[in-house]
Amino acid sequence: MFLTFPKALAFTASLLCIPSLAMSATSPRETREPEAATGLQQKQQVVGRDFMVAAANPYAVEAGQQILAKGGSAVDAAIATQLVLTLVEPQSSGIGGGTFMLYYDKQKQQLTSFDGRETAPENADENLFLDQHGKAARWIDAVVGGRSVGVPGILHAFANAHKQYGKLPWKTLFEPAIALAEEGFVVSPRLHALLAKQINPGITNLDVIRDYFFVDGKPLAAGTVKKNQPLANLYKDIANKGIDAFYKGKNAEQMVNAVQHSKVAPGTLTLTDLANYKSVQRDAVCAPYHDYRVCSMAPPSSGGVAVIQILALLESKNMAQFEPNSEQAIHYFTQASRLAFADRNVYMGDPDFAYIPTQELLAPDYIKHRAALISERDTSALAGEPRKSLTYAKDDAYELPSTTHVSIIDSFGNAVSMTSSIEMAFGSTVMVNGYILNNQLTDFALSPKKNGKLLANRVEAGKRPRSSMSPVMVFNKDGSLRLVVGSPGGSRIINYVAQVLICVLDWDLTAQQAINLGRVTNRNQYTSLEKGTDTAALKADLVKRGHNVQLRDLNSGLHAVEIKNGMLYGAADPRREGIALGESNIVLNEHKNATNNP
Repeated sequence: MFLTFPKALAFTASLLCIPSLAMSATSPRETREPEAATGLQQKQQVVGRDFMVAAANPYAVEAGQQILAKGGSAVDAAIATQLVLTLVEPQSSGIGGGTFMLYYDKQKQQLTSFDGRETAPENADENLFLDQHGKAARWIDAVVGGRSVGVPGILHAFANAHKQYGKLPWKTLFEPAIALAEEGFVVSPRLHALLAKQINPGITNLDVIRDYFFVDGKPLAAGTVKKNQPLANLYKDIANKGIDAFYKGKNAEQMVNAVQHSKVAPGTLTLTDLANYKSVQRDAVCAPYHDYRVCSMAPPSSGGVAVIQILALLESKNMAQFEPNSEQAIHYFTQASRLAFADRNVYMGDPDFAYIPTQELLAPDYIKHRAALISERDTSALAGEPRKSLTYAKDDAYELPSTTHVSIIDSFGNAVSMTSSIEMAFGSTVMVNGYILNNQLTDFALSPKKNGKLLANRVEAGKRPRSSMSPVMVFNKDGSLRLVVGSPGGSRIINYVAQVLICVLDWDLTAQQAINLGRVTNRNQYTSLEKGTDTAALKADLVKRGHNVQLRDLNSGLHAVEIKNGMLYGAADPRREGIALGESNIVLNEHKNATNNP
């Protein structure tokens, strides 16, 4: 029924090599990175005509493919894919977390989004992460345990989206995940490596999650067949009874008990919090870039605004004139990113609780003013004043999302770009009924004020924390869909996605070539160049321009689907274990490296 993992690995290993990337699995990891790097798997784009799904694990991709082959919609496939990811990629996302989903209805030529972001419990307030002296908790004390758990939103968003855009019965979408949970999946090398690194101490400090992932004190070995009957049982209940089986009743009681009685940092989640949760359908945020229209998630995600700001700030630089990842191009990219992050760190938050100046930040006059600040030397950026009456301050959220991204186009031409998360690797490490609960509340500012100013992203009951998730869709001048893309990676998601958009839209690379290129980030701090890649060679030249350069393992997980000349092209990030599959699983025989045009 499913690809066994050895078969799936054989599939990826048979692809062509990636000249622009070198192995760097043993490179040092920056403190508090969302997930450690676990090496590379060679990837090549896949071509199809009818449908395409690209996601972070072969099992999950095959589940999505099965749903699409049955005539399911992109929403149907996204749900089935994520239900399997909860099982096979538990460190990154799951039903205990949240999501942002963009959905494009081709027939109606309409784009909408579903905000399934977690919310703060009713008993949480701005002092949630302050100690007895009024100081913000250390990151390690904040992220583990019940205190950091927000009300999970992903299943409510799924039910909302499926009611409007699903084609197959709700119950059908659960069948692949139930079968796999009962029959067992093969533990991947990546999951084993992340367990072995123990980057989240909660996986050995809390009993339930430790007993699930460790045998005789040792992490599950790659190749181990792992079953999860509690999750299968819960999936059966949700499949038959709907999401009330998650948000109410026995599962809800067990979730609340686990959070409130966590051995580490008990939390405040209540049955009322779960019963009252509502996902929100929002308009996407869109703006032109050359002859294209780029659309992404509106706040409370900061990702869409920041990605679009970066592109807008660079439009006058004519990035197409530069070679891909050349020193001049990368310098301009980092300076635009500094400016976008300076604004993002001050003004982004939940629009239901604070005024978020989305349109002002993207207004042409404001962009022109900010773009004029880009110089030939590296310069730290200050937040602008998109609206003078706002008095927000830069906050101190940790934002360590251990995240996943799914890109899908169905046989009807509809599309989903969905990023979902449980925050840090293995979330709060509080585990219930075979799934892990998020620690998304640490995406709030831990301190409510800075320099006497209230923070837009401070903790408040019922509020959604700021996110960096940036699911994107790009449309051609005639309104047709051009590209679906997104990535995990903490606040670096913004840079990962923006860089790929420039690669595809300015440098005419395929999505796979763009994803293969070395990553570059600057979050208004230092410039990170990906170790072992083409970008690392830029260090000396960028230092001459005043950059503080650090060579890092930049652990993106980009997944994309392109539409060109009536064909679909799926692409997956070699830094993780995902793949792309269409209706016939054709691997495009492309012998050109990432710096050549197709």
